[in-house]
This record gives sequence, C-alpha cells and structure tokens, in this order.
Amino acid sequence: MAKAMGLNTIFSYLYWDQIEPVQGTFVTDGNSNIAAWVRAVDAAGLKIVLRPGPYICGEHEWGGFPSWLATIPGMVVRSNNDPFLAATKSYLSHLGKLLAPYTAMKGGPILMAQVENEYGFYGNDHTYTAALADLFKDSLGIPLYTNDGGSESAVEAGAIPGVLAETDGGFDPQYRDKYAPASSQGPFLNGEWYMTWIDKWGGDKHQTNSGDANKISLLGAQLVTALKSGYSFSIYMFHGGTNWGYQNGANYGDSLEPVTTSYDYGAPLDESGRPTDIYNGLRKSLISFLGSDNVPAVPKVAPMISISSLSVKPYLSMFDALPPPTTADSAQSFEALGQATGFVLYRYKATASVSGALKVGDAPRDRVIVYINKERVGIWDSTKPSPKEVSVTLKAGDMLDMLVENLGRVNFGNRIPDQRRGVVGDVTIGDTTIKGFLQYKLPSDTAPEKAPAGVGAPTPNSSATPIWYKATFDLPTVGDTFLELPGWTKGVVFVNGVNLGRFWIIGPQQSLYVPGVYLKAKHNVLSVLNLEPKGDEGPLKGVTSRTWSTNPDPDS
Repeated sequence: MAKAMGLNTIFSYLYWDQIEPVQGTFVTDGNSNIAAWVRAVDAAGLKIVLRPGPYICGEHEWGGFPSWLATIPGMVVRSNNDPFLAATKSYLSHLGKLLAPYTAMKGGPILMAQVENEYGFYGNDHTYTAALADLFKDSLGIPLYTNDGGSESAVEAGAIPGVLAETDGGFDPQYRDKYAPASSQGPFLNGEWYMTWIDKWGGDKHQTNSGDANKISLLGAQLVTALKSGYSFSIYMFHGGTNWGYQNGANYGDSLEPVTTSYDYGAPLDESGRPTDIYNGLRKSLISFLGSDNVPAVPKVAPMISISSLSVKPYLSMFDALPPPTTADSAQSFEALGQATGFVLYRYKATASVSGALKVGDAPRDRVIVYINKERVGIWDSTKPSPKEVSVTLKAGDMLDMLVENLGRVNFGNRIPDQRRGVVGDVTIGDTTIKGFLQYKLPSDTAPEKAPAGVGAPTPNSSATPIWYKATFDLPTVGDTFLELPGWTKGVVFVNGVNLGRFWIIGPQQSLYVPGVYLKAKHNVLSVLNLEPKGDEGPLKGVTSRTWSTNPDPDS
C-alpha cells in the first residue's frame, strides 16, 4: 500500500518494552520479529529508517521504556545516568546483532536510525545525547539523525554535533538551518508530517481528515511543494494501527489522558489497512510529481465481514479465581510486584472500625475500582482533574478491595521519569493509614479457559466484581471486522487468545479492530473481561464500517 501511494521508505518505531519485556530476555518472534519485518519491507522494494528510541513517545506505554527500568537502583531515564546507559547499551547491542546483515552498507534496506525522539522538548543534556549517539554508532553502525520540534529551543537542545539534525511538524527548515551545528546540517526531512492528532479516551471527537476534500487537497499540495523543494517527509501516521492489549500510553494535561486502543491517527490507511479518501488524494498528488509509470496499482483488499450477533455468557468472576497473593505491610507498586500492565488487586481486612475518604497512594496514578465485601462502592479515576471522592465505612472484619488498572504510563512530558503504577505511598481512610495488604497480580494478558472446579457462573449486577464472559462461533467467511459492544461500559476483549485491547463506552472509539488473521472458520473463542457488569449488556456484533461517538461517563 505504501509503494502504491508513491512512497519509497518505511519509518518505524521499535518498542523496547515489547522486545525486552524482562531484563536480559529478548523477544524475536511474533510482533517483535523485526528481522522478518525487515525482509518483508525489502521484498516489497522499499527502504527502512529505524526509530528504536530508546525513548520513542509514540503514545506507547512509557514511551517504549520497559517497566523493569523503574526497579533498577539509581535509574533516571533519558539522562546521562550509568544504569540507564548500561540498559540502553544492552538493548541497542541486541538490535545491532539482529539487524547487522540488513544495513545499506551490506546491501540491505536499512538506511539510517533516529537517536532518541524529540529530546529538545524534554531536556538539554548534551553529554547524554552524545553518549547515546556513541552507543548507536557502536551498536548499529549506520547513519544517524535526530528529530526535534521546529523551534529554536528544541533544535538547540536536541541536535547532536556530527549527527544529521531534522525537525518535524512542518516543511520549514529555518530553525534547523539556523540553530543546529554546522556538522549536523544536510538534506531536510520533515520527520513527522502530521495527518491530524491522536484520540484519547473521553476526547470530544474522533480526529480525522477523512471526508474533508479541501483539507485533503491542501495536504497533497503541501507534499508536492515539499518535493519540488528537495525536501523529504515521513507521514505521521501513514498507517496508524492498533495499541494491542495494554500497549497504549497516556499524555498528561490537567489529568491522565490515556490513548485509545485505535491508533488510526487520521491516517491514509485506516486501522484495518484499507485505503481511505486521504490515501487516494495523496496518491493523486504524488503521481502528479512522480509520473503514473512510477507508481504501481493499488493492491486489492478482501472485503470486511459482518457478524450479526454474538451472545456472550458470564462464566467466571475475576475475584473467584485469584492467584496466590503476596503480603505487605504497605501496598506496593506494579513495578515492585514485577508486573508491567493489566491489574493488581489490593485487599485489606479491617481490624477495627474506620471511615472517611479513601486515598490510594500519593496521587491518582491509575483507575481504582473500590469494593467492600465484594460489592462495588465507587471509582477513583486519574483521568479526572478532580477525581470523585470515594468514602468508605468499614467495621472490624470487613474486606476492602481496590482493583487498580494501569490505564497507560505517561509517554510525553516532564512526568516521564517516575511512571510507577498502582499504589505508590500510603493508603489512607480519612486520617487513618491502613496497613496489611494481600496483593494479587492480575496481568490478564490471557483469558481463563474456564472456571475452577466448584466455582459457579456469576450473576451480573450493577455492584458486581469484574466478570469474564465467553462465546464460541463459526464463520462462513473469514475476514477482518470491527467488533461493537453495545451497552457495555468498560473492559478488555480477547479473540482466540489475542488481546485486542480495551473498550470504554465514553469513546470516541466504539469498536475494536479484529484482523481476519486472528479468526478461523470453526470454533472461534471470544472472551470479554467486563470490568463494570450491569446485567443488561447486549450481544456483540461485527460490522464492516465503524462509527465514532462519545458518551457521558457513567461513573462521573
């Protein structure tokens, strides 16, 4: 699709947290089979520019950093810090060994790599960036560049002497030409030419240019003007794709702003990889510059499929199948427990009467569903500038449960250094600090196949704990679809063992992309973790075109 639009190079982030989820253990298969991806790009006759980080932003969990970095003593990310540079060296060395056969110097498609990502927006430690560039040279041995915002301060802070400096956003090289060192000058690249902007849960609308013929025409004209000026560009995003599972990051304004599961980003290719009117408009403009003989035909794409109705049945309460807990006087963070994403349940059994406002740690870092004796009594939500107070009253013997969901670590801005999730600091009720917790790790990256022996199916109601639902189904035709969950509030969906990501009724995303490669003709298994059961949820369905809408937060 990229080649058929008139493009010649694929820029891609590499995700450190996906490649090295456990320190010293590198993943080289599945979605982290980078070598196979490189070969596929090469086979298509395209070139590659790598954006391996170590920090990438990309609205990805902690900007791509693996959560275990937070457990290393003395660690300070994005800095001239020995523990950070040592961990980065190990990561880049792995990439260098893996990708050495595919560099342009050896006849491969990999042209160059980006050092860091928009560091000029974050800091100005040139000792750090120089040390990082040296690690890149030692590990990858390919031409390097930096990408920063188009401003005096960003370029001065982010440019590295001897490394090609570039800027993003617009097609104006003035800041790079004026403020980057002479040794960083060269051909101009708009490192991120934005189609539109990201969607966040609770945003007022879906961001896209689709349907706006005037805007699409303007974008195409900008491309042609840039090419005539001798500039290069990287479309952000050409294909936005999906934040599978719990990979989405979050921004931070007045509160946490988690990014939706869809990373469509108003891209020329929609989330399913199908061309849009944006694609067709930009392709027409590129052909006007390149000539029609130099742009191949657009590949055919199989039609989307619809699934009329999927009736899922509750089969297990999350709290009826808890793993063995750890005990602690004070509640511990996800990182201290050795868990990156998903959920942690913190359980406290009252030894005396206590009442008052519940405060979960030093700040609302996540979303906390609160239960007393397994009945939901409130939600403490870090996406709210002023989280709604949850008051609790416990008597001796009562059980307080706090189910904490990592909604996504912050990926941009000055909050990046400390992105521990879960409980950091004391848990208090009124003026009383409570002590003595059972902590249950619930990564929930797979769905339980069935309920344990002797555990019956739960009955959903508006105060119930989270419930697992399941359906099995066959398909007359296998293909891509968008899964809608009308009447469901919040949770996670799995298809044939693949975590498709989060859903949340507040929108603007109201459906999840299901690739046909994850489906089969017979005995598909659909599992849903329903975080806020009500008992009146409707059947699920697969649709061929999605709708975007926003709804009031039922928990506000």
